[in-house]
Amino acid sequence: MRHSEKTSAGVPLRALSAANCYWLIMALFWKQSHPTVISLFFNVIFSVFVLALLNLLLKRFLPNSVLSQGELLTIYVMLCMATAMGAQDMIQVLIPAIPHPFWFATAENEWADLFFRYIPDWLAISDKNVVTGYFEGESTFYTAQHVKAWLTPVVVWSGFIFALVFVMLCLTTIVRKRWTEEEKLSYPIIQLLLQMTDTSRFFKNKVMWIGFAIAGTMNLINGLHYLFPAVPGIGGQSYDISPFFTTKPWSAIGWTPVAVYPFVVGLGFFIPLDLSFSCWFFYLFWKAQKIFASSLGLQNLPGLPYIEEQSFGAYIGLFVFALWMSRRHLAGVARKIFGIKAEEIDDSKEPLGYRAAAFGVVIGMAFITVFCYKAGMSIWVILVFFAFYFALSTAISRVRAELGSPIHDLPIGGPGEVMTTIFGSRRIGSSSLTGISLLYFFNRGYRAHPMPHQLEGFKIAERTGLSNKRLLIAMIIGTIVGIYASSWVFLHASYDLSATANWRPKRAFNLLQTSLSYHSAPDRPALGAMIGGMLFTILLCMMRMRFLWWRLHPAGYAVSGTWAMNHFWGSIFVSWVIKAVILRQGGLKSHRKAIPFFLGIILGDFIIGGLWSIIGIAMHRSMYQFLF
Repeated sequence: MRHSEKTSAGVPLRALSAANCYWLIMALFWKQSHPTVISLFFNVIFSVFVLALLNLLLKRFLPNSVLSQGELLTIYVMLCMATAMGAQDMIQVLIPAIPHPFWFATAENEWADLFFRYIPDWLAISDKNVVTGYFEGESTFYTAQHVKAWLTPVVVWSGFIFALVFVMLCLTTIVRKRWTEEEKLSYPIIQLLLQMTDTSRFFKNKVMWIGFAIAGTMNLINGLHYLFPAVPGIGGQSYDISPFFTTKPWSAIGWTPVAVYPFVVGLGFFIPLDLSFSCWFFYLFWKAQKIFASSLGLQNLPGLPYIEEQSFGAYIGLFVFALWMSRRHLAGVARKIFGIKAEEIDDSKEPLGYRAAAFGVVIGMAFITVFCYKAGMSIWVILVFFAFYFALSTAISRVRAELGSPIHDLPIGGPGEVMTTIFGSRRIGSSSLTGISLLYFFNRGYRAHPMPHQLEGFKIAERTGLSNKRLLIAMIIGTIVGIYASSWVFLHASYDLSATANWRPKRAFNLLQTSLSYHSAPDRPALGAMIGGMLFTILLCMMRMRFLWWRLHPAGYAVSGTWAMNHFWGSIFVSWVIKAVILRQGGLKSHRKAIPFFLGIILGDFIIGGLWSIIGIAMHRSMYQFLF
């Protein structure tokens, strides 16, 4: 990389990261498509696409200023980290949560009596004079009173987020070599980036432009249909088929939308066939469970068939199996850390040495533990909570590296709700439950989880010869810029336009109110569903190892029970059929020829959809949303 040091840490790149954060937050306020609800952030793809096109112009007129592929990919990784910080499951929930309980407390909900005493002053804002303008709008953030009130909680929470992300970086360093170089996982999500940043060939491919034109035209027509209903639309929405099933037990399927999203069809083409098959198969499997429960007359039992709990157990099962498959590598890492036959394993090319990574995990977790303890949580609750959290983080990263799923949300709220299910709210305690509610902002859905982007960034480095250490610096810079830029834009927009996202933390505090008002006992059936989901996942993993013909993949079982899969299962099914036909009729040669077409479909949907989002922000009105 001829200019990597200058580019990855330069002012222009930090400004680009901040601009992406501005786009991300303002898309929320003006009701545009939300880039962070899917695995591949379309705002980042849009930015890199524009830079790649500019690169073609520079190549002709200013050849000395052309960005290399490595530089474009470094920009991509940095923008991904900045976007993950400003995501719907991070800053967009944290900032509204800081004043939320004090603004929405009423005599009826009794929040003041139930948990106000457990919320530290340095983590929240209780002064309604400060947040009146925030919630009502038509004010300004730029007053001494407002800035001073927000400064402490934003800085303190920023330090916590950075420690969290740094621990992820250290864990990613430990598993990177095993998953990237030894197992050679496919990393489907990064295929578009690797091709698009090779500008000399990608933009000359006519097949790619055909796919781009088809998806882009559909998106354009649907956008015009949104503005002018007289213009006929082309799909672009989901159709619920549940009204066709009105008799029992079939009516138990509930909401079942069917839709075809071009970009999901494109992404699905890069998923191995057994994985894409498992996604839609297990989605129907969940529906079958509901029908079976209804046929037994059990449809009125709360929670049955515990789909969300089974999904959580599936992720834990994937984590356990990933540890088992990596046991020799992890044993070698442990020997390196403790200086036992340290020469057996080489960590010179790692982002951090294994000893430094282990030390980083210890220091980061010590900071997180002290932070949460000062916030009122018990030590055992902290340790169990983050053990679950990092197990989920590792499993999601593994799923992304192997499956490339367009989504991986987990709608039960993560470790907090799981711990309440396992231990009951009384044993956890009121102060710890309140602390868990304050941590809801990064446990809301896991859709834009930072750790998979870190792992994919290091895979990009391995494929293109980038320096892992320099990429680590770019990730850290992107993280810091993302935290503060997103926080600033959110506060700026809230005081100007009103905090339209103030509902996001509502679920956490409503659950807290319920837990403190009616202490619950451990939910044994739900715990059984978690254990069952974990054991079933491990069984699926063992079957795949023992039988080559086995087609059910455990990752499909984990991701298919989520809310977003309701929207995407139809698209994944279409993609699976197309890919299966191509491979059966034309073989690998036809498959390789089709790759640019499906890359073009993804790109066309993202670029035109991104343009609608930018137009909506510029015009201060909602536009066509190609996501959901």
